[in-house]
Amino acid sequence: MDRDVLRQALSVHGPALLALLRAEQPDSPDFRGLLGRNARFVCLSFFRKDWRIDNIEIQQFIAKKADILFAYSWKSNATAISELNEENEECYAVMPPLEQFMDVPSEDRRELFFRDIERGDIVIGRITSIREFGFFMVLICMGSSMIREISDLEITALCPLRDVPSHSSHGDPLSYYQTGDIIQAVIKDVDRYHEKITVSLHNSVLPPNLSSSKLGVISSDDLPLHYSKNFNEEDFAYALRKKQSASWALKCVKTGVDYFKAGRHVEAMNEYNKALEIDEQNVEALVARGALYATKGSLNKAIDDFEVALENCPTHRNARKYLCQTLVERGGQLEEEEQLLNAESYYKKALNLDETFQEAEEALIKVRKHIQVILYFLLI
Repeated sequence: MDRDVLRQALSVHGPALLALLRAEQPDSPDFRGLLGRNARFVCLSFFRKDWRIDNIEIQQFIAKKADILFAYSWKSNATAISELNEENEECYAVMPPLEQFMDVPSEDRRELFFRDIERGDIVIGRITSIREFGFFMVLICMGSSMIREISDLEITALCPLRDVPSHSSHGDPLSYYQTGDIIQAVIKDVDRYHEKITVSLHNSVLPPNLSSSKLGVISSDDLPLHYSKNFNEEDFAYALRKKQSASWALKCVKTGVDYFKAGRHVEAMNEYNKALEIDEQNVEALVARGALYATKGSLNKAIDDFEVALENCPTHRNARKYLCQTLVERGGQLEEEEQLLNAESYYKKALNLDETFQEAEEALIKVRKHIQVILYFLLI
């Protein structure tokens, strides 16, 4: 039990809290000796004259929960939490290079890389050729603080023979290395104008803050976490933009539907067009605009929108349903205009989309009978 905290509570709440503690904690071994009638701990010298008597509910709560409130476990738990936070203070998600989520031209990425690279930075590459004066490596990623997407830029670095440590089992330092080896090296010199990089495998070139870094041959398991070719396609810029555009377009469609229900067809059409400017393949916008075209009698435009919507999403029920209905309606118009063969093709198209569409089947039977009658009289 924390006596200091208990003393502070008694100095604030006075004899009222003391009486409640004696009543609520009579069997507690921690409080029995401290709260006895003759206990030295309860000394009037630390009681104040300005005790408050209007907080009886707080005093009752303190008395009932005294075994918890004055326990040392509060302090030890806080210490444990603090230590846990210290252990986990560097735990965070490892993000890939920002360029992987954006459509940054390779020329710009290359220019920025050579602008920002410095002597002492660690780079990782794959050996492409070994010569008598050293080996060349194509950089695939960064190994130190700067994270960049460079694997597709074909940036070459030279590691001269003098910067290759010798191994006791190999007379020629370069004989230890093979084409295709993954190498972690430190940048020794940068020629920004000619875009030339010289690297070293000597630890002496490393800056003090990276002195423990391993230089030389590494395995694929040693590659930085941010370097990976296994990111999901939906995490890349095109997919993210497409998802964002679809979300914005749907907001416009919703606004357009509200306008349509209110009879404000011009505003509704503007919203549908705006949605399709944002996302030209948005199925909901195409279906909604097609329905508005059909309502206004522009059946051909409605059919075009429904067909595009169905191409983008063959399982969209409303696109199929509205297209079938509009095809039959357009077929009826053509039939009235005595364009019977064209009307027949529209009815057949509707039935191909939905074999159970009875209205299209009945219209097709009717127009075929009409065609047969005309042919009969023509042949007489």
